[in-house]
Amino acid sequence: MSVKIRLQRHGKKGKPFYWVVAADARSKRDGKYLEKIGTYNPNTNPATIDLDLDSAVKWLHNGAQPTETAKAILSYKGALLKHHLDGGIRKGALTQEQADAKLAEWLEAKSGKVDSKKEGLTKAQADAKSKAFKAEQAVNAKRLATAAQAEADAIAAATPAVEEEVAEVEAAAEVEETPATEENNETTEA
Repeated sequence: MSVKIRLQRHGKKGKPFYWVVAADARSKRDGKYLEKIGTYNPNTNPATIDLDLDSAVKWLHNGAQPTETAKAILSYKGALLKHHLDGGIRKGALTQEQADAKLAEWLEAKSGKVDSKKEGLTKAQADAKSKAFKAEQAVNAKRLATAAQAEADAIAAATPAVEEEVAEVEAAAEVEETPATEENNETTEA
C-alpha cells in the first residue's frame, strides 16, 4: 500500500480549511485516511499551520510520500529537517543531542522570522489605519469649511434682502405714524 501525506479540504466555499493527513494513495481526496497529522488554514496572514511533528516524521520514516503542498508545509514546520537529522543519527554522523540542538536552533530562527512578519503586518495595518484616519479628518475639515463658507454666503446674500425689508417696514411705520400725529393735533385744536 502506497501512503501519501496530503491535504484534505474542509471549510465552506471560498474559505478553505485543510487537514494534513496520511492516506492511501488510492483513496479519494476527502475520503478515508489513516491518520490526521495536522491542520492548515490559508485564510489567515501568515497562514496558520498546526502540525504534529512526531507523527509526520513517523510517517516519513515509514515511507509516506508528501504531495508538493504537503512537502512545503512539512518543510515550513521542520518535519523534513527532523527526518533528515534522524537519517544522520541512524548513519552515525550525529548524536541525538546534536540533532535536537540543530532542530531547536532552526525552530527558534523560524519562529523569529514568523514573529517579525506578524509584527510587520501589524505595524503596516496600524499605519494604514492612521493614514486613513488623517485623510478622513482632512476631508471632514474641508467639508466643515465648505459648509461654513456656504452658510456665510447665504447670510451675506440674505442680509441685503433683510435690510431692504427692514427699510420698507420702517418706511411703512413712519407713514402710519404721520397721520396719527395729525389726528392728535386736530383733536387738541378742537
